[in-house]
Amino acid sequence: MAIDMTPAAGVGSPTDLEARGLKAAKPWFTGNMLTAFIGGAIGYAFGHWLGNAIASNYSVVADGAGNEVAIYLSLIIGCLGWFVGLGALNYPIQKLLGLEPIDPPKSEKRSFWEHFTYSTDHKVVGVQYLFGMLLYFLVAGLLALGIRTELLSPVNHIWAPDTYIEIVGEHGTMMMMMMTSVIMGPFGNYLIPLMIGSKKMAFPRLEATSFWFTVPSFFILLSALWQGGFQSGWTGYAPLSIQGGPGQSDYDVAFALMALSMVAASINMTATIINYRAPGMRWSRMPILAWGMITVAFTMLLSVPVLFDGLYVMSLDRGVRTAMLYAGHGGSSFLWENLFWFFGHPEVYLLALPGFALTVELLPVFARKPIFALKTSTAGLIGVAVLSFFVWQHHLFMSGMNPDMRPLFMLTTELISIPTGFLYLVAMGTVWRGKIRFEVPMLFLLAVFWNFLWGGVTGVYNSDVPVDALVHGSFFVMAHFHFTIMGQLIFAVFAGVYYYVPLIFGIRLNDKLGKISFWIIFVAFNSTFLPLFMIGLLGQPRRVFEYALRLQHLNQWVSVSSYVLGFGILLYVINLIWSLAVTRTPAGPNPWESRGLEWQVGYPVPRDNFEKVPVVLRDPYGYGTGDDTPVADLNPVGDMAAVVTGGDA
Repeated sequence: MAIDMTPAAGVGSPTDLEARGLKAAKPWFTGNMLTAFIGGAIGYAFGHWLGNAIASNYSVVADGAGNEVAIYLSLIIGCLGWFVGLGALNYPIQKLLGLEPIDPPKSEKRSFWEHFTYSTDHKVVGVQYLFGMLLYFLVAGLLALGIRTELLSPVNHIWAPDTYIEIVGEHGTMMMMMMTSVIMGPFGNYLIPLMIGSKKMAFPRLEATSFWFTVPSFFILLSALWQGGFQSGWTGYAPLSIQGGPGQSDYDVAFALMALSMVAASINMTATIINYRAPGMRWSRMPILAWGMITVAFTMLLSVPVLFDGLYVMSLDRGVRTAMLYAGHGGSSFLWENLFWFFGHPEVYLLALPGFALTVELLPVFARKPIFALKTSTAGLIGVAVLSFFVWQHHLFMSGMNPDMRPLFMLTTELISIPTGFLYLVAMGTVWRGKIRFEVPMLFLLAVFWNFLWGGVTGVYNSDVPVDALVHGSFFVMAHFHFTIMGQLIFAVFAGVYYYVPLIFGIRLNDKLGKISFWIIFVAFNSTFLPLFMIGLLGQPRRVFEYALRLQHLNQWVSVSSYVLGFGILLYVINLIWSLAVTRTPAGPNPWESRGLEWQVGYPVPRDNFEKVPVVLRDPYGYGTGDDTPVADLNPVGDMAAVVTGGDA
């Protein structure tokens, strides 16, 4: 279904509004990150004062146990001040006052500073997400190097025991929490309207808000480091999370903000793909990346509110001393574990599914042949998403859960390998006998399959109760998880960034540096995480900074390899920044010879994407077939932008 997003002449103008009895109003001010920080600081101070005023007479506060009410209110009201300073609340407040906000006219040329403001242009939001997620990933990576530095020796320590646990918790939380939107954020927001022939996202303000939730979330989470951290780790298990200090409150609020970000992004993505597809963009013609985005969006909408509910319960236990998660007063820590993992295991696929979708989207471009069994890949995405809601208790095999439940969750966990196998075999079929071009993005894509093979095979062992009893909580599980997520998701992201930089910025990255960084990252990644399977089988548990002396050499190998991996990632980032800021080598139109609709609009991408809403003629994967039919008619006869399609949409 496609609609015309361009208002008719006079609609929304001050004259038209007066005729309808409405009063036009321009935005009160245009905020930016600086004013947002000022607003956040004022809100934080007011919230802290208000919390102390409310709870100072509580007996638990008077006895010196700490005022969690003041902490929660300072963070929540500080976030509200952040959005006021950003200018994000101009529109809703003016609406509540009976005014009709008039947005300033759009400029065809986007300025550098626009990326530090509350912008409703989906392309600006995509770039904001790109560099925001890159920053979050690099900070989490530095924390990982801090972990590996400590594990160089089992007897000589860099960090105190509690500091080490703080770093482990920060790294895990930042990676799992912030990286959930690493593909939907930059690639989903920037590309999906272009891919489906739309002029914008369905809810531009909701889209912008989804990004700006992530910034205070990042800083609040980071601030936990100098407030004692959170000893519960990234999973937030009770009762440790109930007994923790102020850093645990930072965890609650930061995770809640990211949950709101994910829900906002999912609502927007779902509405856009369902309602804003161009004429002729049937479900069978829709790009696989768009299928990945809508699948992930539905999964988020069903799972993330459960996490938010769990965080709310935890905050009540910590702030006003309810006892829903504390067994000593009649609650149950199993409640949190089930609420968390009902979100937490679908979240694994919130990370993996968009990575697979992006990989399959790019493969035919470099294999120069159509996607093998396109509908099967779509079925694989949907199958993984559905089954992901039936596997969460495999995380609780060793928790004391009812043993009668174990066979069911062991079965469902093993079943999920079937739709995952669909995706893997579709990718292999696409590469088979293709005319492969070994460009830098293709190298990263091929590495995805090698890495995910290790993660997938070892995952089957983890799903079996007898094996899980042996390896649970060990470095074996951690190695499996990093091969499944980092080895698949992050390598796909590296491929996607390299591939789409010419479309987004009009420049091409340095191929020589790109290939050098790829080989360093690929070899060092495997050198870092393959030995961890052995370390785990030899008995080293996670989150423990002292270990058996016989494992020191293996740990030193892993730590040195992690430094090399960090250097390779740094080289990739240097290539990106140097190419964007210094060399700026023009990429030319469609340097990869892609048939995707997003590449047909040229660079720079027009502010409204398309002069007219295009008419889609076929799917974008007709490589090597000899059929030169264009993917879409960009200039259809008549005013096709006003057409609303039904039936075969």
